Amino acid sequence: MSERRAAPTVGQVVLGRRLQELREAAGLSREEAARILRVAPATVRRMETAEVALKIPYVQMLLAAYGVPESEALAFVDLAEEANLPGWWQRYHDVLPDWFSLYVSLEGAARIIRSYEPHFVPGLLQTEDYARAVLEAGTIGNAGGDAVERHVSLRMERQRLLERPDPPHLWVLMEETVLRRPVSVDGRVMRDQLDKLLDWSAQDRITLQIAEFADGPHPGTYAPFSLFRFAEPELPDMVFTEYLTGALYLDSRREVSAHLEVLDHMTARAASTQRTQKLLREFRERY
Repeated sequence: MSERRAAPTVGQVVLGRRLQELREAAGLSREEAARILRVAPATVRRMETAEVALKIPYVQMLLAAYGVPESEALAFVDLAEEANLPGWWQRYHDVLPDWFSLYVSLEGAARIIRSYEPHFVPGLLQTEDYARAVLEAGTIGNAGGDAVERHVSLRMERQRLLERPDPPHLWVLMEETVLRRPVSVDGRVMRDQLDKLLDWSAQDRITLQIAEFADGPHPGTYAPFSLFRFAEPELPDMVFTEYLTGALYLDSRREVSAHLEVLDHMTARAASTQRTQKLLREFRERY
């Protein structure tokens, strides 16, 4: 039986899809592939859908059966070994929910991240004090100060991807509510956060827009969500949406297209980047 992981890495997702493509190109069913490995067909399915780690001996047997040239097979195995390595976020396994581990992996691998946030500044752009205040007010706060600090540390670690030489393009649409809702009685927390947003908005790879109240309702007023786009052609666009006790990952073309259409509609109506910077400065003076 292949070894289970708390959550797949993006590398496992990509290679799993590639394994499926190679099997289908070879004209083999999952049942036939399973007979080669002498395992249940469900094991092949779990490898292809990245529900389990890629067991290297199994990968080697399948690549040979699929007629993959030796040089390509060796490169595939090297990638599989790398994909099976735990991500940096596994250091936070004590506080990181299984359903969020994949999000952090997707975040680190994405070329473009587009997010809609109706309530709070997105985690990637939060200051430590703002993050701490938000976490203390939520269900995580019930777990005590140590758990809150671990989550704050994880959130700050995630932001390092924006400091990479090749960061993703982060395009965030926030509701005006985010600017109006103070997360602390200490006005300094919101002032520092708004200063930080102004700093972020000046960076080439970060686009910030505010959906103003004056613009009225729009089709995205349901829940926060993020859309990921990747450089790897094997990995389709993916949408993440979170609810109180878990999350959904959507990758069907119909669902992703619906979210993308809504995002495009909302960003076209939202304040421009220049108008957004003006709003940030105005609200900063109110705190």
